[in-house]
Amino acid sequence: MEREFPIESIDALAIGAWILGTGGGGSPYLAQLNLTNLYKQGKTCRLIQPEDLRDDDLVAVVSQMGAPLVGQERLIDPATLARAVCLMEEFIGQKFTAIMAVEIGGGNVLSPYLAAALLDLPVVDADAMGRAYPEAQNTSFAIGNLKMYPLSLVDCRDNESIVSKVPSWIWMERISRTITTEVGSVASTCKAPRTGAEVKEWGILHTVTQATRIGQTVLEARRNHNDPVQAILELEGGKTLFVGKITDVDRVATGGFLRGKAKVSGLGNDQGEDLVLEFQNEWLVARRNEEPIAMTPHLICLLDTDSGDAIGTETVRYGQRVTVIALPSPEILRTERGLLNVGPRTFGYDFDYRSVFAI
Repeated sequence: MEREFPIESIDALAIGAWILGTGGGGSPYLAQLNLTNLYKQGKTCRLIQPEDLRDDDLVAVVSQMGAPLVGQERLIDPATLARAVCLMEEFIGQKFTAIMAVEIGGGNVLSPYLAAALLDLPVVDADAMGRAYPEAQNTSFAIGNLKMYPLSLVDCRDNESIVSKVPSWIWMERISRTITTEVGSVASTCKAPRTGAEVKEWGILHTVTQATRIGQTVLEARRNHNDPVQAILELEGGKTLFVGKITDVDRVATGGFLRGKAKVSGLGNDQGEDLVLEFQNEWLVARRNEEPIAMTPHLICLLDTDSGDAIGTETVRYGQRVTVIALPSPEILRTERGLLNVGPRTFGYDFDYRSVFAI
């Protein structure tokens, strides 16, 4: 039950995933160019619904790992992603029947497509976050306490590594992040293989369709000269948090992450107020006059006020006119088990999760 993923949908998927990425996952622009070029060379991609996976199918879960800022200079290579999948097959002695993204956010939504175009594998309409997050223990598979190893890692210099066994998701993050940092803070990875049954039970399902629909909504709003930000809010049931201009950015690439803050000074109804967005690859907390008003796991999205395009933590800059919105997160992330993996305290904040939609 596979269907062709047309070249015309690439841009919509990238726009929508960049919004769902909450500032992370890396800008999709270069991956868009890569995938479009592969299509022009005669390659194609197919999409398979998670319900159509057999329970014993084996699914490769891929991503680019590292600091998004570095990804603007060290360009993604589809062959490196494909090699990470093949390396995993060699290690486990089994072949994959499909491939999926670890996160729906940003450029990483296109990572499985780049590998699939070379390997002739279908891409699953699902991911393991429903957004983007910086660390291995932030996935729905970690929330389900599924097996976290092995992991394969390949870089552009032909360094290849296998993390064969670890005692916990946190150890998987620490070891794989250290390797990634040593090879230049960007690498292609294939995570622990998943069965079709595991994907259906613990994956965040139909997020490729969701991202594509968001992108199509933005493009349609632009064509009709409507407000694309409002169109996103209406489609996804979101909430506007703040409108203003970027007046300060403080960020540093360290330990394989991009960390920092961005300050938004209010315009219009928010004139005289300030909003600070704090990030670790992704926007995690929004503070209005120092009081947290939105926080992980809900999606905090920084959008260009006019175009509706998402703005990433590596691309935010002084002077941009922006609208900050919040979108609902997948339900599993807001469960008691989910908040242990993706709630504010997971990222070092000394406060508990509070829904922005209850304010």
